[in-house]
Amino acid sequence: MRYARRVNRYDALVESLRAEIPGFRVVRKDQSRLHRAIHVALIGLTFGRMRSYLDSFQTTIGKTVYVTADWDEWSADRRYVTMRHEAVHLRQFRKFTLPGMALLYVLLPLPMGLAWFRAYFEKEAYAESIRAAAEVWGKDYPHRPEYRAHVIGQFMGASYGWMWPFRAGLERWYDHVLATAGLSR
Repeated sequence: MRYARRVNRYDALVESLRAEIPGFRVVRKDQSRLHRAIHVALIGLTFGRMRSYLDSFQTTIGKTVYVTADWDEWSADRRYVTMRHEAVHLRQFRKFTLPGMALLYVLLPLPMGLAWFRAYFEKEAYAESIRAAAEVWGKDYPHRPEYRAHVIGQFMGASYGWMWPFRAGLERWYDHVLATAGLSR
């Protein structure tokens, strides 16, 4: 009798992304000169507040998702939720192109403080993170105060260059994501 290898959600997602986005790949960020340079630049640009770029954040550029050195140690479910977020960015790059995303994400209208396009792109991706977290860890998970604070904090903190300072609007956005995902209480 033959036994089929059980494919987890993460592996299935990666396979579907390979089919959807020719050239898609996952690369360790710490082995990239570009990302080591970005890390140093972010430390300077954020006055030392963003020091975890290489070891705490996955980053998508073009068709490549750059992952932290500990990525393979993460559970398949945690990688799945994160890759759902990154898949949104892969599709954004396909739609807006690498030069378009670079211009919009990094510079417009401002590189820090009021980075409207960065916030727009990240809202799409974090909405997917919220939906994926509910799928994997249950409908109550996105309601956990620490999860909500983490997501909203990404918009308001140094991690993304203080991209959007308007907490009330972010709180409304988060509630809207919950409502449209059928996760309202």
